[in-house]
Amino acid sequence: MTARSYPAIALHRLAQLDSSARERLLQRAEENLDPFMEGVLPIIEAVRTEGDEALARYAREFDQADITAGAIAATPADFDRAKDALDSEFIDVLEFAADNIRRFQQEQMPPEMWMKEIQPGVLVGERASPIESVACYSPRGKGSFPSVTLMTAIPAVVAGVSNPIVLTPPGADGQVDPATLVAARIAGIDQVYKAGGAQAVAAAAYGTQTIPRCRKIVGPGSPWLSAAKRLLAGRIDPGLPAGPSETIVLADPTANPLIAALDLIIESEHGSDSSAYLVTWSEELASKAIAAIPRYWDKMNETLATYSGDVLSGQSGGVVLAPDKQSAYDFINDYAPEHCQVLSTEPYEHLAHIKTASEILLGEHAAGSIANYLMGPNCVLPTSGAAHTHSPLGVADFMKTASVGHLTKGGYDLLAPKVHRFASYEGFDAHANAVSGIRDAAHRGELPD
Repeated sequence: MTARSYPAIALHRLAQLDSSARERLLQRAEENLDPFMEGVLPIIEAVRTEGDEALARYAREFDQADITAGAIAATPADFDRAKDALDSEFIDVLEFAADNIRRFQQEQMPPEMWMKEIQPGVLVGERASPIESVACYSPRGKGSFPSVTLMTAIPAVVAGVSNPIVLTPPGADGQVDPATLVAARIAGIDQVYKAGGAQAVAAAAYGTQTIPRCRKIVGPGSPWLSAAKRLLAGRIDPGLPAGPSETIVLADPTANPLIAALDLIIESEHGSDSSAYLVTWSEELASKAIAAIPRYWDKMNETLATYSGDVLSGQSGGVVLAPDKQSAYDFINDYAPEHCQVLSTEPYEHLAHIKTASEILLGEHAAGSIANYLMGPNCVLPTSGAAHTHSPLGVADFMKTASVGHLTKGGYDLLAPKVHRFASYEGFDAHANAVSGIRDAAHRGELPD
């Protein structure tokens, strides 16, 4: 057997970086979608005008899938064949994962309605209700992702979405990945359609002869999918930004460097556009982790090891050696990672200092892969720094709220004079008249002179 050769792991010493070099470490592959926009526009237009015919054509062109316009929807027979194609042990794993995910999402459910009296006779509250139709996208570029199907479909069902669907690219045989179909059925969704990338977003935004128009689309995917979401944001809610995978492993001097190296690789195997940093202020830990990484690459598929090597040897990965722990915290908070794992004998000591991360996993047993598949919290997470303002996918993404207000006569009498002053100051006559003596006359059935 020929020994593999690997690139050197990048070591970024924060204390030696100027501001521009530090800023480059914070950049993501999807920050600039301009190169994809021009190519996406004709795809969107074709799906809008041709519907299923365009979906079938693009499936043949982009996915090398043998598919026709009449075979966009997965049939009941497809679901049955998919279940027969999987071994019972893996189906049990899918069901176990689904149970954990469902339990977590059920805990997120808001009350259907709440009301509170905040002043005498002034009752205010909120009513929560599901979005009527949502498309859950499950990618299939470098493999299949039944985990994403569970993570997107289950909160949709828990939230009560009346018309949830799954969109996923077909394989070369023109069929949906069997585990994705089984995962959809376990989640409670039986509408699964063969559409990937930009064409899937367009199908959800406009509807086709087969695929119903949806109000929202959720789920991660390629830059083509992200570009289409951006272009169609006025037509369909694009959901949270979920692009290439990224992780930061924070390891303090008490951490096991071998575990740090092992867990750093997890997200880096998704592709060369991923990002993965080990952040530490221990030179000894950094050195030992760097030495261990090639040994773990030897235990991986060569293509996946190459992806990881590309990431960890470049500007989007490797080891970030901070001069002290506060500098480490600052880097993490500026980066706002999708995944953040804290390796320490006392991980909770670091938790309060991590302000911006989509997911925080504590301790040396909380491997990122466990969270990705079946711990319960959602693995569809905001990327590219979106953790500064976005939260992980959850039932709230499949729901909307309406403010509710009720005034008694006493509440009206308390608020009306103040509102009249406010409206008069802003110069809105109708606003002011509606809380004046004119209203009192209207209650008596009288019009103003």
